[in-house]
Amino acid sequence: MFTGIVEELGEITAVETLDDACRFRLRGPAVTEGAKHGDSIAVNGVCLTVVDHEGDEFTADVMAETLNRSSLGALAVGSRVNLERPMALGARLGGHIVQGHVDGTGRILGREPSENWEIVRISLPAGLSRYVVEKGSITVDGVSLTVVDAGRDSFTVSLIPTTLALTTLGLKQSGDPVNLEVDVIAKYVERLIGDRTTAERTTGEGATK
Repeated sequence: MFTGIVEELGEITAVETLDDACRFRLRGPAVTEGAKHGDSIAVNGVCLTVVDHEGDEFTADVMAETLNRSSLGALAVGSRVNLERPMALGARLGGHIVQGHVDGTGRILGREPSENWEIVRISLPAGLSRYVVEKGSITVDGVSLTVVDAGRDSFTVSLIPTTLALTTLGLKQSGDPVNLEVDVIAKYVERLIGDRTTAERTTGEGATK
């Protein structure tokens, strides 16, 4: 489990294309400290497994399913990426519960800079809007953010100077893709309510007499 608090801005140093997958080598001095084979590291919000590491670099394999459902397939040598290690048990939950399982991709639609922050509008894939609410949480490229405005096909977030300086969101331009992970609690609630409604219809419980 992650929190959406990015530890460092890493970089893709090598890309190897395989038959149905891709192997990345990434530089990240902070996240590789103490890393070992099998550890998890979130890359732009996608939970990847460390294959090996040497010095301040590590490699990770990305299967076709992940490439198809995320923006990782667009990464190339030199691309900057948000990196985060899993939250340690007992540590503070600085952002919100993030699984590292991307629900879909959006695109930057526009940016409105101001003196102390920047408003960014991001497109929202069909089927995800029901999980996005005003003042709720959403993960964008691995960054835990609060939704400012939630629309049917887009939403906005407000980025403070620290987020702009220390994550890829300060580098993204209009049209660039971003990984989106909605609040997992919302998905569980939807499933539970749906199962309960189905059960009531089947058994007749809860029906008005």
